[in-house]
Amino acid sequence: MNVSINTMTKPQKIGWGSAAAVVVANMVGTGVFTSLGFQVEIVQNRYAILALWAVGGLNALLGAFAYAELGTHLRRSGGEYHYLSTLYHPFLGYLSGWISVTVGFGASIALTAMAMGFYMTPFINQDPTLIAFASILVLTLVHSFSIRQSSLIQNGLTILKVLLIVLLIVAGWYLPPAAKDSWQSVSAEPWKWSSTAFAVALVFINYSYSGWNAAAYIVEEIRNPVKNLPRALIGGAAVVSVLYVLLQLSFLRQVPLEVLMQRVEVGHLAAESMFGPTIGNWFSVIIALLLASSLSAMVWVGPRITSSMAQDHDNWKFFRTQNKNGIPVRAIWFQAIISLGLIMTGTFEQLLLYSGFILQLFNTLTIAGVFILRYKYPHLKGYRSPVFPWLQLIFLAISLWMLVFLLIDKPLESLLGVANLAVGALTFFWGKKMSQWFYPKTAVEVKKQEVRP
Repeated sequence: MNVSINTMTKPQKIGWGSAAAVVVANMVGTGVFTSLGFQVEIVQNRYAILALWAVGGLNALLGAFAYAELGTHLRRSGGEYHYLSTLYHPFLGYLSGWISVTVGFGASIALTAMAMGFYMTPFINQDPTLIAFASILVLTLVHSFSIRQSSLIQNGLTILKVLLIVLLIVAGWYLPPAAKDSWQSVSAEPWKWSSTAFAVALVFINYSYSGWNAAAYIVEEIRNPVKNLPRALIGGAAVVSVLYVLLQLSFLRQVPLEVLMQRVEVGHLAAESMFGPTIGNWFSVIIALLLASSLSAMVWVGPRITSSMAQDHDNWKFFRTQNKNGIPVRAIWFQAIISLGLIMTGTFEQLLLYSGFILQLFNTLTIAGVFILRYKYPHLKGYRSPVFPWLQLIFLAISLWMLVFLLIDKPLESLLGVANLAVGALTFFWGKKMSQWFYPKTAVEVKKQEVRP
């Protein structure tokens, strides 16, 4: 196997608190403040929506247990790219890295920046696209210098965001409910869990929970990962899951369903209902500014995948360069270019649906990799998820249920993700040919690449 799983020495390391802040910041972002309007259009039952948010939280927590095990045994930054390369085949790992770069982080950064533009544009009278562009460029510049600077900014923004969510939860419960309409369903079969509507609604919710695996992408930059990575992943996912369900309950209690439908700025609608138009407008600005926390976390974490791919594939070797602080600057700016391009070519909803199917597919393959890890490398030492294999089987069942119905109901968006995979496959085989032509390896170099887990 030509993939190293040993931890590389970095000039700077972070503790579990900063790693958990990366998880929380990646999770708490665009989806929780924007996706509810799409869900209530599909499933018009508050109890069903809350149940789906609970399922999404369970799925994230189960995934965190599995990634904690994978990350503490295969200790190299890169997330799914490294795990799938090691456990399955380098080709599958390459495809997962390609999807993470072009969709997982590229599209998510674009979506977050677009959401910031939607929330900010009524108050600063600027084109939301211009706001989105500026936010990406500024944070890319910030994260181009040092890990310590990244960590301090990330922790501060994350604390402010969590405090805002707690305030909205408390206010939503303390203030009299503004949504007087019935909590009962207006649909004929509200609890038919086999329905396509529930699966599609869960796609929006899973997008809101995405980021629960963020610390696994920077495992080389975490002190004592065997101890601190599980704390960061599981603790971060658990805290955010509780906050999410309570926050959506607060939104649903304060805003009528017909007002929420097809609206992106649901946080603004809820704050306006709770505090009035003037304070509600200020909350909208605060939400927009705190979305910068999620944007900052993704700008920090995403380029580590590109950097890991560059170590293994010669057609990516341009991105191997790091500055004196171990920051992959070229990879950071490459990611920014991808995100800026996506903003110019797609709408908010198009980008979200396009990314949902293919990202869930690779998460499913990665979780299944825990079974392969225990079979192939039983001697490796690290964290082991409890009650194996039941946590992994529950995650896989939920994911497969969602993937099947999403493919049925949204074939175009799902197949676009598959088309992106085909492009990634072409770059893989082109890269192998280019490597043979321009970077032929000697027998000694090939031997150096062969490592044991």
